[in-house]
Amino acid sequence: MAPAYIGALDQGTTSTRFIMYDELAHQVASHQLEHKQICPQAGWVEHDPLEILQRARECIEATLQKGKKKGLQFDSDTVKGIGITNQRETTLVWSRKTGKPLYNAIVWLDIRTRTLCKKLSDQFSDGVDHFRGVSGLPISTYFSAVKLRWLMENAPEVKEAMEAGDAMFGTLDTWLIWNLTGGGSGGGRFVTDCTNAARTMLMDLRTLEWHQDSLDELGIKRDVLPEIVSNSEEYGRVADDWPLAGVPIAGCLGDQMAATLGQRCKKGEAKNTYGTGCFMLLNTGTDIVSTSHGLLTTVAYKLGPQAEAQYALEGSIAVAGGAVQWLRDNLGIIRTSAEIEALSRTVADTGGLYFVPAFSGLFAPRWRNDARGVIVGLTQYSNKAHIARAVLEAIAFQTREVLDAMREDVDWNAGHVLRVDGGASQNDLLMQIQADILGRPVLRPEDVETTALGAALAAGLGVGLWTEADVFSSKLGKGGVKEFEPTTDEADREARYKNWCRAVEKSLNLDDIVNSQT
Repeated sequence: MAPAYIGALDQGTTSTRFIMYDELAHQVASHQLEHKQICPQAGWVEHDPLEILQRARECIEATLQKGKKKGLQFDSDTVKGIGITNQRETTLVWSRKTGKPLYNAIVWLDIRTRTLCKKLSDQFSDGVDHFRGVSGLPISTYFSAVKLRWLMENAPEVKEAMEAGDAMFGTLDTWLIWNLTGGGSGGGRFVTDCTNAARTMLMDLRTLEWHQDSLDELGIKRDVLPEIVSNSEEYGRVADDWPLAGVPIAGCLGDQMAATLGQRCKKGEAKNTYGTGCFMLLNTGTDIVSTSHGLLTTVAYKLGPQAEAQYALEGSIAVAGGAVQWLRDNLGIIRTSAEIEALSRTVADTGGLYFVPAFSGLFAPRWRNDARGVIVGLTQYSNKAHIARAVLEAIAFQTREVLDAMREDVDWNAGHVLRVDGGASQNDLLMQIQADILGRPVLRPEDVETTALGAALAAGLGVGLWTEADVFSSKLGKGGVKEFEPTTDEADREARYKNWCRAVEKSLNLDDIVNSQT
């Protein structure tokens, strides 16, 4: 029997990777490359869309070469489909005529739109919640619509293209699918999947269509927006000028929804992904659950054009693994991200030090654009190991805040465990700290790259390689699980969490101080 493979293109905030899976959804080859983080001003973060496109091509080519060296045959006959997953909310506009970007992509954690968000919130009687009833999202710098509005107002090339009918708006899924299927040379499919569309602030959660009243209120024309599709169906085939030409692109989800599928979360089940940011999603089934505790209501997945949409509550944390990268790149405290674990283990605790990584404000459950990063409790005793350990604790404390908020919104205990994945979850010390701060077991799968796995599962389902029953069975992609049990008592846990909350208060109302120095 001829082999069958599914590819997954995972385009993240700091890197792009391509992973090839066999018919049992086990990884057989992969390649990963980082791309530049462009920071023109404090709080501004951009990516070069052409660099991201090139990294995607290079990763696919390198994976094919690695497979060849292993004696594996990756071609249009054996590779049955490709799934895509991407950093959500990151926004770009390009020319319909030339296919070239009109501005760098504005990244999801960029906060240049804070003044615009304040203006919009003041404009509507229901303030930051004006769009929440339709989209499930508050007005925030996080989401794509305000980034698009900023581009329309501040980038002359974008404004001109909008007026001329030459502009195409998309998140990274749209940009990748359009280019992979032919782009400006012809045949490029202009689509976005419903999970990415759910993060724009422009989609109606009930109909999974663009909401015209929201478009009108934000001054956005419908013709610049892509078609919304499901997460598992054929969108088009890879164009002739790309590797794997002719292979169907048949799955697409935003990264956190892909991880939710990769963890096989059904209704009432949740996962927490540790990447650049940190994201907890609880599948609420076909129920659209509103929140009163700082969470987001969003789409979990829709596995086919005729399938029912599954929804989720989400708690989004802006900076998690990104703080580790900051220690590496900005402070030089570590040379590689992996070194933080060994450095942190050289001290028993943080020495009373607390770190709040509010580089771009605080997301769930606080939603404070005015917050900035602080280190609290410094003494002459403090050293770089204490700072490193405080960074790990900050990730775990932020997760505790989100989990507490989630339990306030729904009657959920998730079997008293937290399922985890993502690159930073490979840090054993971080996972132990997480279990200690939560007071509940943390379960980590053998394959922590569940984001790419989710995209592969959707694509395999989309081309008929697997059934939905296969996707949610133990047949595909399953391996061992490592469990981290809490080792602290409740009194210690609550005292440390109280101190963390005191530190967070010190991070608020600091944006004017930072802005005055830039």
